[in-house]
Amino acid sequence: MSMFEDVYAKWLDQQMAEEISPRRRELLRKGLSWGTVDFLRRIWYPAIGNFDYLYPEYEIRDYNNGYRYLDLAYLPGNAKGCIEIQDYRSHARDIEVNRFKDLCMKQSLLALDDWLFLPIAYLSIRDDPGVCKQLTLSFIGKFLSSSVPSGLHWAEAETLRFARRLLRPFTPGEISAHLQLSEQHSRKILRQLASKQLLLIASGKLRYRTYRLPETEV
Repeated sequence: MSMFEDVYAKWLDQQMAEEISPRRRELLRKGLSWGTVDFLRRIWYPAIGNFDYLYPEYEIRDYNNGYRYLDLAYLPGNAKGCIEIQDYRSHARDIEVNRFKDLCMKQSLLALDDWLFLPIAYLSIRDDPGVCKQLTLSFIGKFLSSSVPSGLHWAEAETLRFARRLLRPFTPGEISAHLQLSEQHSRKILRQLASKQLLLIASGKLRYRTYRLPETEV
């Protein structure tokens, strides 16, 4: 069993064990959709590294006192984020009129209830995983803005969060892989953060090798 499969299985088991709604528990028992699992495997877990504050098949009520379910709800603190995986066949090409209207109503309800909504096309997960990772990191950044200085670009903010999670010196290559950006671009981001004294150079002179957080951040 891969690391993802092990973490995923424990996360899903915990979700089912803690759920009190029989409707949502049954959906979880049946398993998540292929698109959702593929997003978690190929995009979310490599980019974020955990499933903290993430809830699959999250149950909400609508204006008619009915139930709706979100593919993935991200709920850090009092914030509310929703990620929906849009399958091309069922959401675009062969979609029925009533299903289309229902999808629009679902998005409207989320917007009016102050949810941050992020639709991800399944074709993009397959064809543009780097772009999807950047979107996901930017999405997460919307909820964690208070943990980093204001005015930072999303890549700068995520670099700081990456450094805080790692708690050791790291290379430009590591942050390049994490952000899905070129190493040249990543070096530029690291130099900018160092110039603002948000990161320190841990090793190297003529060509900086590794970076780390200031002592006050560790």
